[in-house]
Amino acid sequence: MNTDIRKLLEGVSDGSVSVEDALLKLKTKPFEDIGYAKVDMHRKLRQGAAEVIYGAGKTPEHIIGIVDTMLKNGQDTILITRLSEEAAAIVEVTHPMTYYKDARCGIVGRIPDPDGIGKIVVATGGTSDIPVAEEAALTASVLGNEVVRLYDVGVAGLHRTLAHLEDIMGASVIIAIAGMEGALASVIGGLADCPVIAVPTSVGYGASFNGLSALLSMLNSCASGVSVVNIDNGFGAGYIASMINHVKGN
Repeated sequence: MNTDIRKLLEGVSDGSVSVEDALLKLKTKPFEDIGYAKVDMHRKLRQGAAEVIYGAGKTPEHIIGIVDTMLKNGQDTILITRLSEEAAAIVEVTHPMTYYKDARCGIVGRIPDPDGIGKIVVATGGTSDIPVAEEAALTASVLGNEVVRLYDVGVAGLHRTLAHLEDIMGASVIIAIAGMEGALASVIGGLADCPVIAVPTSVGYGASFNGLSALLSMLNSCASGVSVVNIDNGFGAGYIASMINHVKGN
């Protein structure tokens, strides 16, 4: 991924950014200590993606304070994950946001136009996996990617998966999300010519062990090109997919 530092230096090189403006950006303090949080202001410069707020366990007041700090320092779009509906109602009084109930995500500001090299496909085994899938899809969208959603295409009805071969073969990255036995990742991994990020979910009956069964199945996939993130970690999958989708050849 091209980081903002690289873009900044390229701007100085081609004359679109003055040396003074570049110095001002680089001189910005790396983080701001607001007592209960140290907000990372250089993450976008270092990694190409600004800090995201993990909402679980934070009070609405703390979230408001962190959002205040981010906005004051020029962050235009802020993603808040694992945000309860109750907390969102309090936060949006101060900071209007779009709240996505299924994903438990709030977005302050505008989702940017896609600037990735291709499309990210987010596929689920069943409709019960949609909350995790939406977290992944929204994360990828906020990070500047075009997202294609393929929901309820699990292997219990393989024809549903095969009906979307054009989308699968046209993707630059695929996020395969499934609970139960987690077979979807292996099936898609055997069809696609791009990286597949598998996300096990905690969906399933008793012997699924809250997603452990799907996790182990995905880790043991015989399909090449499949990597695995933690149980229910839609955010992590969306973030990694975005990094892959922003790798440009030299």
